[in-house]
Amino acid sequence: MTTIFYTADADPGAIEGQRLAVVGYGNQGRSWALNLRDSGVDVRICVRADDTREAAEADGFATHDVEAANDADILCVLVPDDVIPSLPLRPGTGALVVVASGFCPAFGRLELDCDIGMVAPRMLGPEVRRCYEEGVGFITAVGVHRDRTGTASARTLAVANAIGGLRQGALSLTPHQEAVLDLAVEQALAPAMRRVSLSFVEVMLSEGIPLEAILTELFLSGEVERSYRLMRLEGYAVQMEHHSPTSQYGQLSRADRFDHLDMATTMRDIVGNIAGGAFADEWEAEHEAGHPTLQRLKAAAVGPDVVAFEQDLRSRLGELAVE
Repeated sequence: MTTIFYTADADPGAIEGQRLAVVGYGNQGRSWALNLRDSGVDVRICVRADDTREAAEADGFATHDVEAANDADILCVLVPDDVIPSLPLRPGTGALVVVASGFCPAFGRLELDCDIGMVAPRMLGPEVRRCYEEGVGFITAVGVHRDRTGTASARTLAVANAIGGLRQGALSLTPHQEAVLDLAVEQALAPAMRRVSLSFVEVMLSEGIPLEAILTELFLSGEVERSYRLMRLEGYAVQMEHHSPTSQYGQLSRADRFDHLDMATTMRDIVGNIAGGAFADEWEAEHEAGHPTLQRLKAAAVGPDVVAFEQDLRSRLGELAVE
């Protein structure tokens, strides 16, 4: 069984009196900094002289250049994965560097002679703050990449606890496990679900169903979203009882009709590319080139025409509909 940590497993004293720097003040950085401060941790913000520095100062934090983080005992590095290798990070050998994603330590992009830990919230950045304020917390993945001092685990758990990441339980994962799982959701699961949705749209259009009605069923009504919420709160088996007998029979009796599709082979190929480090090399080259492929793909998939269509649809159907 996977080890799961809770609030009782953390010792706040493990980081008491230590200087903690938050590097970056974006979605994760701001939420972490505010949560840490509200938990009684002395936090300094280390950012570039841009609008993120202004945002941190508006929230009442003293700000410093990124290099100042090297004097801290604990450095929470909360910037995008592709930016981390370019930061001037030279912490002392007794320091702990905490990242919110396993990507850089897992694939050799963060090689420092100090403790390296991971606290990876399974939650969007702004929601890390909102869940803390609501007192419910969020599930987290926690792990240690390097323990030079013998205190890496205790200090990493204390940081996770201070941001609210142990209230719902924290899964013990290595950075490599976390990175493979996270990237696999993005590269193997999400594209497969997109392909399924596109196929469904194509079939429904061929039956003369209006596009607006199809998109309502897929996401606009919120029914699928709320079904997944019930699955999270009650489990798959219990939430099934909220569906009509017709729905239950249809879902269960047709489930094996898709068994002939060998999606696992494609997924294994994609995940093997991730686990072996090839994707990390690919993404590093893309970053160094200025993201030309990403820009081309986004222009084709979510360009201005798509944005305009969705805005028009939402103005006519759903919560933003104009009467």
